[in-house]
Amino acid sequence: MSNSLDAILSQYEKNTQPAASGNQMSSEDRLKRYFTTILPKGASNGQKRIRILPTTDGTSPFKEVEFHEIQVDGKWMKLYDPSQDGEPSPLNEVRKTLLATGSEDDKKLARNYRARKFYIVKVIDRENEADGPKFWRFKHNYKGDGPLDKIIPIIRSKGDITDTQEGRDLIISLSLNKAPNGREYTSINSIIQEDKSPLHTDSEVVSEWVSHPDTWRDVYSIKPQEYLQLVALGETPVWSKESSKFVSQNEEESDFGGDITPKVAVEDPQLTQEADDDLPF
Repeated sequence: MSNSLDAILSQYEKNTQPAASGNQMSSEDRLKRYFTTILPKGASNGQKRIRILPTTDGTSPFKEVEFHEIQVDGKWMKLYDPSQDGEPSPLNEVRKTLLATGSEDDKKLARNYRARKFYIVKVIDRENEADGPKFWRFKHNYKGDGPLDKIIPIIRSKGDITDTQEGRDLIISLSLNKAPNGREYTSINSIIQEDKSPLHTDSEVVSEWVSHPDTWRDVYSIKPQEYLQLVALGETPVWSKESSKFVSQNEEESDFGGDITPKVAVEDPQLTQEADDDLPF
């Protein structure tokens, strides 16, 4: 590909990123920094090998972050809950409104607006080391059968698996499953450890990976208030160049003065099984 074509594509990518998202990393770059346990199309099982990177301040590498899982324009999205930063949370307000009615149907619908705990951990994808550190997001499993529940016994038994010299790679075994509604999803069957090994034989690479400045906020999109408000109202947000903000797909500008009342009830397909097939946008 010519340098000129590269420049054109790069320019287009930059100019099509909504400024209000707070993240200027291109879609291509963000996908390279996003580790997923999804099987490739046509595969019924497989494995992935990762190394969890240590933190520079000695804290847990598993960052706890809450996201709302909700359908927007027919696609399931994970939307960062701004209440974690002390800001208003329109989707939380929807949940409170529904719970306050006392209706069993509203109580059931309110589940779709509850923020759920996720873990995000920085890893090296051994199959794609050239991409550098990636971020793996997975849901907290209330049944005690999630990825972290499979990793903790290894840590208890083998010690600090993130150590740069004596840590351990992890092998994630995957299989394709089908939910009762016919939807296919990838499941993590097991996570096992490999023998002790250095993170990398080159100390400069180790230093670069461990001290890399990017955080999960550089990869996973955090939507602005107007986006969340539109979703809470049952609208589809679209980026308006004229207004330099998200507006309703059905209206040129949305009136935020009314009551927040959800328009449709859509059951989250991930309430009963683990499936993390969204993109980080």
